[in-house]
Amino acid sequence: MSHDRLAGALVTEADRFGAVIAGADPDARVPTCPEWTLRDLTCHVGVAYHKSAVIIASRPSGYVPFEAVTIDEPPAFEALGGWLRDGAERLVAAVAEVGPETPTSTWTPDRRAGFWTRRLTHETVVHRADAAFATGTPYDVDADLAADGISEGLDLVVVFSRQQHPALDRTSLRGTGETLLFRATEPEVAWLVRRTPSGVEVSEEAGSEADVVVEGRAADLLLALTGRLAADDVRLAVSGDAALFHHWREQTRF
Repeated sequence: MSHDRLAGALVTEADRFGAVIAGADPDARVPTCPEWTLRDLTCHVGVAYHKSAVIIASRPSGYVPFEAVTIDEPPAFEALGGWLRDGAERLVAAVAEVGPETPTSTWTPDRRAGFWTRRLTHETVVHRADAAFATGTPYDVDADLAADGISEGLDLVVVFSRQQHPALDRTSLRGTGETLLFRATEPEVAWLVRRTPSGVEVSEEAGSEADVVVEGRAADLLLALTGRLAADDVRLAVSGDAALFHHWREQTRF
């Protein structure tokens, strides 16, 4: 997916998120993030926009943790929708100013400024689902965006299955050759996952066989792979070793 497509999607998704929370109870609990209220969830997303924009604009030469970045406090709940959009636009502008391929501070081996555009687009896609569940509003996402979200999430699993990380350690997913196939029907694309002793490997192989096959629309697969949709939901077709799929979900929670 092109950077321009992702940049446009980030602003659109921020707008959609704002529409979901408009008029809602800020203290409503988020069922898929039970430790958070709706305000907590929204601030989590918006703070990431604003802080990453500050980091990129500063053109750092080394790693800058979010905790070291100072931004204005989020506004009152009724103004959070506009604040989200402002943050998304601020991030897009910061990346455009330096260029998406320019090195910056990130928490992965991908040090490009464009990392933040992609990562926070998909962060918003998933957390917009959380907001929709909390407010009882309908949810869907563009098929191509959902497919890229699956790819991006699997890319992160590959990285952190090979190196320990305090918050994103996925070394528990190392294995002895077990395979999982995630097959999207809309759009038609599939990801073959292999668990090896050194880490996870992923390739796009639609016709492959695997120990467990999970099939559904990319939008539904994305929610299932991020723990927002039950493994036995009717929108998914699971064949083979279902326990392997359950283990994957347990070890990739965020």
